[in-house]
Amino acid sequence: MVFNIIGGAILAFGLYQIHSISDVTEGGVLGLTLLFQHWFRLSPSISGLVLNAACYLFGYKTLGKQFIRNSIIAGGSFSLFYALLEQTPRLWPQISEYPLLAAIGGAVFVGFGVGLCVRNNGAPTGDDALAMGLSHVMHVRIPWIYLASDLTVLLLSLSYIPLRRILYSLLTVVLSGQLIGLTESFRKNAQKRSAGESE
Repeated sequence: MVFNIIGGAILAFGLYQIHSISDVTEGGVLGLTLLFQHWFRLSPSISGLVLNAACYLFGYKTLGKQFIRNSIIAGGSFSLFYALLEQTPRLWPQISEYPLLAAIGGAVFVGFGVGLCVRNNGAPTGDDALAMGLSHVMHVRIPWIYLASDLTVLLLSLSYIPLRRILYSLLTVVLSGQLIGLTESFRKNAQKRSAGESE
């Protein structure tokens, strides 16, 4: 529970202090809601709700009740800390002028924040629930699931976002996906070590 709360807080910090002001975005559900808003004038509040609900339902079917409980904690932590951060000033509003730095910095916070939640069987967003569920069903490592879904959304987003910004966004999703996988793999390695010691 504690690590899901901390992971949600780290994710909120990165999105508020970097992604929300830098025009460097993530892929997945967030990118898809922006795409729907641009082309179909469909509010992200509606499309995001539907897409996230579908992802969490899939996660529940494949990963069980414990996953949903942990995800509620992680997602609630993210929302709470983001709301609190909105009451504070930006630490470095000029970061939008340095998209490469924003892409790398954002990836670090998203990667470790989400990775900490995933490592403890929680998903702060629908993207994470979908990635965890597909990884479980298909036996494919989580970073590759993130990469495939993010690439799909970013390619579709080329229909209205300049190529240069898409390239920075591509960098951030590749890095964050790898960091999520790296952080999550610590749990598996720890489990293998503890199993070996018990034998």
